[in-house]
Parts: sequence; structure tokens; C-alpha cells
Amino acid sequence: MTHAAAPTTRSVVDDLLRRIAEGDPERIAARYAERTDWRLSWPDDEHGRPATPWIRHRATRADVADHYRALAAHHLPTGAGTRIERVLVDGADAVVLGEIRQTAAPTGRPYRARFALHLTVEDGLVVRHHVYEDSLAVARAFAD
Repeated sequence: MTHAAAPTTRSVVDDLLRRIAEGDPERIAARYAERTDWRLSWPDDEHGRPATPWIRHRATRADVADHYRALAAHHLPTGAGTRIERVLVDGADAVVLGEIRQTAAPTGRPYRARFALHLTVEDGLVVRHHVYEDSLAVARAFAD
């Protein structure tokens, strides 16, 4: 009897980044475990504000899909992009370093935000997603 080899952390992260670039929330969410430890480095009292409702902690695969739908709904597609500078892998953990470029839909203000994304992969699925980003740049772009 042969067993299929489990995907490596690097291959799961590479596939996740491709799915994020493609922009289909359901396909992105399928790369996550049903229960996921999802944290954002924003102050808790800033989570879920009307201008930035996607910024909040998440716990399920359905929450992940909702995050990407809300993110798309609050940004303009023009000028959007992500530059991945480095992916560092150590066992089940990976850190993705880069910069996002977005334009806030309500204000029309473009912004750039540097980020570090810490992912943990178990059995081919992401079980931890912790984002550390330039929250000030995002907040300024959405400020009235």
C-alpha cells in the first residue's frame, strides 16, 4: 500500500498565494482548516469598524471566505497588487514578507502597506494565519 506524500509547507503556501492572487474567496478558503487561528495586528478596539469590516479575528473556513469578499468589496481593483519579497519556511511554519498596494473604495485613496504573514500548515491546510501590517497606512486611506 502506498501513501500519497503530504504536501510541504512551502507548496501549500505557494498555492495559497496563487489562490489569493486569483481572487476567488471560496478557493482561497479551501486551503484553510475548518477551524483556523486568524489574527490581525490591529488594536482590538479598531476591529470591525464600518470603514474596515474585514479587519477582525476569524475562526472558521467560512470566515476566511468572508474576509476576502469584504476585502474586495471595500477596495477598487485598479492599481491593486501584492509584491512578495520573501517566503521563509521552518517546518510547519512559514513567514511571507511583502507589500500590498490597494485603493480604498469609499475615499479613492491609494495606499501601500508592508506586511509579514505568519502561516502554520498541518495536513496540507493552513491552521494559523497571523498578519502584521502597516495598519496606519490602511486607516489613513479609509479615514473620512
